[in-house]
Amino acid sequence: QVQLVESGGGLVQAGGSLRLSCAASGRTVYRMGWFRQAPGKDREFVAAFWWGTTYYSDSVKGRFTISRDNAKNTVYLQMNSLKPEDTAVYYCAAGSRPGITVVAGYDYWGQGTHVTVSS
Repeated sequence: QVQLVESGGGLVQAGGSLRLSCAASGRTVYRMGWFRQAPGKDREFVAAFWWGTTYYSDSVKGRFTISRDNAKNTVYLQMNSLKPEDTAVYYCAAGSRPGITVVAGYDYWGQGTHVTVSS
């Protein structure tokens, strides 16, 4: 089993920055990622980190950076140049099923952290 705990969400003005953290406990998981879900929308892929390679959705590429501290078993999402459309609940995920950018590719999920970007 893997437990994931997110932190770092909040309210920020457009153009601002936030850093999300996700601390993992339990067994080692080699692929970790971030998804988000806006009200009334499906959960969508944001970024993932797997064996030193990073993956991003087109909507956040160039603005968000995912990184991992193996010693702390923690993954981070640095979010810069935030836009109102980035407003969502952000979920940390871990897993190894096929599909890096899809919900079905992940077995474990955090409880989510709210990010609100005001215009």
